[in-house]
Amino acid sequence: MNTEEIRYREAQKRVKRMKGFYTHAIIYVVINIMVFISNAREIPAGESIIQWRTLMTPITWGIGLLAHGLSVFVPNMILGKDWEERKIREFMEKEKSMRQ
Repeated sequence: MNTEEIRYREAQKRVKRMKGFYTHAIIYVVINIMVFISNAREIPAGESIIQWRTLMTPITWGIGLLAHGLSVFVPNMILGKDWEERKIREFMEKEKSMRQ
């Protein structure tokens, strides 16, 4: 595999991870709207819609969505764009020197 093919596959993996996050976010919004509507129908008249049981799903699932987003977007911000490539080269060089 040449360098261009490797970069293409890495970019393909990143796009797939981003697509997974965006799909997760869309499902989060749709399902939480449905949960909110369902919970709003069950609340007796005169009571506030904002209750712990109403917020439980969006908060707990939101933490998971946040973790997913951080795993997709933050590594490049903190470690830099070429970090993975540098580490791969480093491991390959170590393995090569161990064989010799």
